[in-house]
Amino acid sequence: MRRKMKSNSTPLFFQSKLLCFSLLYLSTSLFLALYISLSKTKCLFRSSPFEPLHTPLFSYPSSYGEHKYAISTVRSTCSSPVFFSDYWKVLKEIQDLSKDSPLSPLKYMQGKAESFGGNFSAQKRFSYFDHHQSNVTEIPCGFFKDFPISDYDRNEMENCNGVVVVSAIFNDHDKIRQPKGLGSKTLDNVCFYMFIDDVTLTSLKHHKLLSQNHPENRIGAWRIVEVLSKDLYENPAMNGVIAKYLVHRLFPNVKFSIWVDAKLQLVVDPLLLIHGLVVSQKVDMAISKHPFYVHTMEEAMATSRWKKWSDLSGLRTQMETYCEFGLQPWSPNKLPYTSDVPDSALIMRKHGLKSNLFSCLLFNELEGFNPRDQLAFAFVRDQMRPKLKMNMFEVQVFEQIAVEYRHNLIKFSSHDNMTIIGGSQSQSQSHSHTKRSKIINPSLDLINYGSNKCQNYLSKMWDESQSHD
Repeated sequence: MRRKMKSNSTPLFFQSKLLCFSLLYLSTSLFLALYISLSKTKCLFRSSPFEPLHTPLFSYPSSYGEHKYAISTVRSTCSSPVFFSDYWKVLKEIQDLSKDSPLSPLKYMQGKAESFGGNFSAQKRFSYFDHHQSNVTEIPCGFFKDFPISDYDRNEMENCNGVVVVSAIFNDHDKIRQPKGLGSKTLDNVCFYMFIDDVTLTSLKHHKLLSQNHPENRIGAWRIVEVLSKDLYENPAMNGVIAKYLVHRLFPNVKFSIWVDAKLQLVVDPLLLIHGLVVSQKVDMAISKHPFYVHTMEEAMATSRWKKWSDLSGLRTQMETYCEFGLQPWSPNKLPYTSDVPDSALIMRKHGLKSNLFSCLLFNELEGFNPRDQLAFAFVRDQMRPKLKMNMFEVQVFEQIAVEYRHNLIKFSSHDNMTIIGGSQSQSQSHSHTKRSKIINPSLDLINYGSNKCQNYLSKMWDESQSHD
């Protein structure tokens, strides 16, 4: 009797094998359905870090409006999802990779010049593209004038090791936005630096975001570095290019860097980004493909058509020069490079010979012609030696990594005074070193000025485009 009672002690619910198998099948089916549903709308699959920083990094005054004018996204699918490893595993691996920060594999040209980059001729700049004998040739890479920051900031930048995230705001063109989704140890292992000019500094003080008399200005995660841009370039965009492409020189002891345009807000931990898009892919650089253009000339035509650069003659000279010296439209022959036009608002780099060389060469082109880096990107990448290993990821991935906002809205009065909505009001005289762009006749288009130097390029581009229609 006792034995019978014991055998019946198991609940009837668990005695039915058919019921157990049914429940297992149901739970598995629901999980797969949920996974498939998410995979159609999400590009990124990640393990959330333990103890994430849930609280906001900084509380902004309502007048600053850092979360206004977000740009909506319409893309919902992704053909190449990115898988992130566990946060603690990533942290340990990045720390191990960053322990030994070797001296720069390049030798940089020294000297003094009127221009920060030396203002070399095109032929002279191109002569440095083949750099197989890296221990012999010195290459020009900026700093022919002093980079005008305080010694305190300079020392702190040199003490940054491992990973740095860099951004810049010149002419009060954007808002400072705090990164989201940071792991609990990220701020201890990643430096965040925001470079600003005096116009932006005035706006930040107007909103009482910075203390008046402290050598280390910090807003949330970002350490703020003032640059006396009047001693650099007249164009604020060109001053931003220094921080964008000469990160390896500003921070000589870092192993990895992320450039973030100030119009973006990072929503994924930078350690996960470096590991998932650079380290695990075994590349020198990761950058998003442009959402619309594949060929350099498409971007050049858009630059002319939408008045992104005022000097149409200089733009035409740039394209003709590149065509003459070997620029070709994108084709499958360029694989594994999947496009000639990036969205350069977000750049992740492993600092080394190839990525440092690419950054130096591209910076020289931007000084030589204009700061529109998408125009020189493919020419430098294709012509340089040794070749750069690059991960050009899908734009849908980019949209999962960061939220994009519009620049500060600008309106002009009849007296040409400039008012920045959401920022401080600044008279145009207060930054008179910045030239206003000329208005290009919208009927003019770069293609109307095509010369024989680019006819071969255009023919190949149209043939390539038609073959993919």
